[in-house]
Amino acid sequence: MQADRGPLFRHPLRTRLLTGSVLAAWAVSSLALAQTQLRPTPPPADGLPADAVYLEADQASRQGNVITAAGEQDRVYARFQSHSLRGRAVTYDIGQGVGVADGEVELIDPDGNVVHASHLELDSDLKAGVAVDLATRLTNGASLMAATAVRRSENVSELNYALFTPCPVCDAEGNPREPSLSIQAEKVVQDEALRAVLYRNAVFKIGGVPVFWTPYFAHPDPTVDRASGFLVPIVNYDQGRGVSIETPYLRVVSPSEDWLISPQFNTGVAPFLNLQWRRRFSNGTIVARTGYTYARNFGDFDLDGDGSAESNVDFGDETSRSYILSWGKFDPAGPWRWGFTAERTSDKTLFDRYDVIDPYQDNGLYYGDQRRLISQLYAERQTDRSYLSVASFSFQSLRVAQFNDVTPALNVFENDGSLPLVAPLIEGRWEPEQPVLGGRLRLRGSAVSLYRDDYVGSPVLRPQVVPTGSTLGLPGVDSRRITAQIDWRRSLTSAAGIRYEPFIDGRVDVYSVADLPPVLGLADETITRERATIGLDVSYPLIRRLGNGADLIVEPLGQVSLSNTPDVDARIPVEDSETLELDESSLFRIDRFPGYDLLEGGFRFTAGVRSTLRWDTNRSASLFVGRSMRDADQTAFGIPIPDAPAKIYDPTGVGAQTSDWVVQGSFQPSDRIRGWGHATVDGSGNIRRAEAAVDGRWGPRNLATLSYIVDRSNPLTGPNNRNYEFVQLAGQQFVYGNWGVTVAGIADLERNLITRSEVGLLFDDDCFRVEVGYRRDNTRVRPTGPSDGVYVRLNLATFGGSGYGSNGLR
Repeated sequence: MQADRGPLFRHPLRTRLLTGSVLAAWAVSSLALAQTQLRPTPPPADGLPADAVYLEADQASRQGNVITAAGEQDRVYARFQSHSLRGRAVTYDIGQGVGVADGEVELIDPDGNVVHASHLELDSDLKAGVAVDLATRLTNGASLMAATAVRRSENVSELNYALFTPCPVCDAEGNPREPSLSIQAEKVVQDEALRAVLYRNAVFKIGGVPVFWTPYFAHPDPTVDRASGFLVPIVNYDQGRGVSIETPYLRVVSPSEDWLISPQFNTGVAPFLNLQWRRRFSNGTIVARTGYTYARNFGDFDLDGDGSAESNVDFGDETSRSYILSWGKFDPAGPWRWGFTAERTSDKTLFDRYDVIDPYQDNGLYYGDQRRLISQLYAERQTDRSYLSVASFSFQSLRVAQFNDVTPALNVFENDGSLPLVAPLIEGRWEPEQPVLGGRLRLRGSAVSLYRDDYVGSPVLRPQVVPTGSTLGLPGVDSRRITAQIDWRRSLTSAAGIRYEPFIDGRVDVYSVADLPPVLGLADETITRERATIGLDVSYPLIRRLGNGADLIVEPLGQVSLSNTPDVDARIPVEDSETLELDESSLFRIDRFPGYDLLEGGFRFTAGVRSTLRWDTNRSASLFVGRSMRDADQTAFGIPIPDAPAKIYDPTGVGAQTSDWVVQGSFQPSDRIRGWGHATVDGSGNIRRAEAAVDGRWGPRNLATLSYIVDRSNPLTGPNNRNYEFVQLAGQQFVYGNWGVTVAGIADLERNLITRSEVGLLFDDDCFRVEVGYRRDNTRVRPTGPSDGVYVRLNLATFGGSGYGSNGLR
């Protein structure tokens, strides 16, 4: 191609050229025909050689060192180094290494970020440049606009009269809209070396209305995953603390380590400091949270003795009050992994009084349940055919054992000495690689040692060994157990489609029990028991095609098993089998109790039927009904009624000759509605336990969840019984545009009391979500008594929210 020729290729066909020299941004270093520049070099992700440019233009010409491309009907299109460029006119000066694009300029980088401008200049190294009428849309949804922009170096860009917003600037139809949140500034500097955006004379706007001005402001670059700085504050009001503001500050030490410093300032009580440290290692993670204050206790207290509680009363001496919540998980190469948790607090009510965020988490191999903290050390080894775990742990209870309704400050808490120290707990299983007698063979083993400081009666001790007189000063019962178990099962399917699964199970338990109540003439005991079981599972899944692509599946299920008479020795404490959840999954198990201390035997027959209807793409409904029968009653499963210790009842639902009915179902008639339910019903048709929940969505963002739970297993009512009945509701309804209301509440139907309630005003768009509302807490487990307060919840796009999440470490 000659330099002194006029415009080339003046015809309606698009000109497609490929250049072979280095080009950055919108620069074209040389121009040649495509077929002369193809080389057998490996192309990058966009299919071009490393130093090549693909160009489409209506017209292209070269005058000396200046290459010009223009588009009459369509814009010029260039592709280079995974960048894409469009513009009405593109020129490049080979000698100066400067490229210029004019007219509806659009540049897309490899990450998908889009830059728009009316005029754009850049050098060939992308280290300097100028843009006029700049507008850019980043992949995270944020937008940045400026009258002029200057790229002074590879790391520093300067924008004049700029506006930044993490919110959409167009509506669903593409029309311009005022962003919900924006920052307007006289000058904005983006320093990629600092990974920060710096503002001068910044004005914050909400809905286009100025609400705050600051001469200087900075926030992390939108492409930064984590950066040091203040997070969204947490603001609320509580009767005990007054107005409370928590101001989290994140200090990023490295890509794998950070600190979260979150002081809480209160108008009614002393400040409270929260800290969190996170560190990710090559094969694990450690997270440690702690909090501290030096203050007196506070809450409700009946100072006058008139039966009415005063709020926010200080009592007790000033002292250090603190907590620690930490955990670690390590998974090195190989079959072993290990971890720990360390959870303790100085005050039983500390989390409630200072609203510590999410203190009860499941971060270890075992968990402590709600309002119980657990400290543990564990190790696991897992292969394709084996599993082994070794753990030791202890508990701290924050549960209220005896309520004082007038003065919650005098509530009596569960004694930590009544909870066991577990050291150690060993679980293991192994399966041979090859089938045994055509089926799967599994060997299991378990061992545990438990130690208690203080005496605990029922339900840990069976009624036969609970002393009738005073138990004051009695030691806690210590126990040790070793269990060995063998399990064999084989699956066979007949030509008619009936599935048969014969099984054999053998188990041996050895117990050593110490410190049994001496008033009954008991001493340290060694107890051995065995159980052997043989049985058969049968199922016959039937399917019928209905009209319009619907399917109906009906599967009758049956199980027959025969075991020797179980030895439920009254001297064995019940540590791991207190709660039995009888449902579809547990009804057909050989051991329906979750642990080892209680076991079943004798002759049992279990039957049920599962039906499932599916139609359309995501619509379905299912129902399961089943029941079990045995040859004799199991009275050993009974425990004393709390309000009448002389009377015994069976909380398991499997102790009688006929168990409770199990009814379980789910439905999803559309992608906006789904629900499920589960109930156990006794032989008289009375519901013993039930749970149900329904989730619904209507409109783009309106949703609600309604759930119900009831327990009527205790046949007698009374202040100490375990029966309960709750209804829980949570939902949000948008009333006008992005404005709506939120409601949440829990009603205790047993006590005819709303235990928790929230109602708030909501604003939510693609940019940020804010809730302002009123809440009241009447729960009996809240030791500080009823609490009223105002809450504010805020989450900002790009700037993020607040909390103690563990994401972001690399």
